Amino acid sequence: MSVASQPAPASALPLLYSFRRCPYAIRARLALAQAGAAVSTVEVDLKHKPAALLAASPAGTVPVLVLPGGEVLAQSLDIMRWALAQHDPAGWLRTEPNCDEEFWIKSTDSAFKHWLDRYKYFERHPAHPQTHYRQQAIDCLLGPLEQALVTHGPWLGGTQPVLADAAVFPFVRQFAGVEPAWWAASPLPATRAWLNAWVESPLFKSVMQKPASQTANGHG
Repeated sequence: MSVASQPAPASALPLLYSFRRCPYAIRARLALAQAGAAVSTVEVDLKHKPAALLAASPAGTVPVLVLPGGEVLAQSLDIMRWALAQHDPAGWLRTEPNCDEEFWIKSTDSAFKHWLDRYKYFERHPAHPQTHYRQQAIDCLLGPLEQALVTHGPWLGGTQPVLADAAVFPFVRQFAGVEPAWWAASPLPATRAWLNAWVESPLFKSVMQKPASQTANGHG
């Protein structure tokens, strides 16, 4: 786990720098909410990143969690594991023999994210049509995901979600939003049901509410 150190924030609560629609931030907020971890959230305007965020994490990416003792967690998976180490009521950290957590997370964060960005912004990548990028994303993640859910589902964790489910879901949600009509008719019924269960869950709805606390630089 990569941990930096910063002066302790004024608040007694951990301070989360987030961006509502960012899939990395969503996965972190899911774990924090699942763990019941109280945090003070700063919604970051990515075009005007606050100095305090850059001081905590010079990369300026979100999410970043600054703990009351001054420790900084600047990776979404580190935040997830920290939160669930405090309290894991549904056993998201449990090991399931049919779920290769490393494969699902690595595939999502590397190859799938690469092809997802090209699928979303295909006009910027004219070497191939949009359908090419969509198929690459299916081949590297969604196809194997469909097979795993059919075989062992309805979750990657079997009968209940595990960390891998929560870590992968926000990126599949982003993929589904690129061409909603295509997605609705796609040959991925188990994945669509899995995604819908996440989207309709009270947990997800709670973390997608606009933060009641501060917004960096006063932007909404």
